Amino acid sequence: MVLKIINATEARVGTNILIDGRAFTIKKIDISKTGKHGHAKCRIESDSIIGTQRKVFVVPGHDRLEVPLVDKKKAQVLSIAGNTVSVMDLETFESLDIECEDEELKGKLKENSNVEYWDVEGDKILRRAL
Repeated sequence: MVLKIINATEARVGTNILIDGRAFTIKKIDISKTGKHGHAKCRIESDSIIGTQRKVFVVPGHDRLEVPLVDKKKAQVLSIAGNTVSVMDLETFESLDIECEDEELKGKLKENSNVEYWDVEGDKILRRAL
């Protein structure tokens, strides 16, 4: 579900946007001035929220960008098996299996500890230990 739609010139550093159905965070944005008969152009550098993908692209300033819904939730770690972490949501008591590819974060996790996870358009990722 898309939270809202913004013009490219309204985007700021730190804004989450959807590109080709994947969620990205804007790391840098350069907006050129309009010409005599032209339109403003926006050069956007962004990093994927899930994974390590990076995208750099240029769009006209009047193009519309979709802002995804990002739910930040807390959960308790039930078990850790390889790259899969089994957690229980602290609000709904729902059990989830979430892939954790970040070795630094996985080293901090212990059973019965609390973590923050994000639900980004149906994809769930572990962000940090609490």
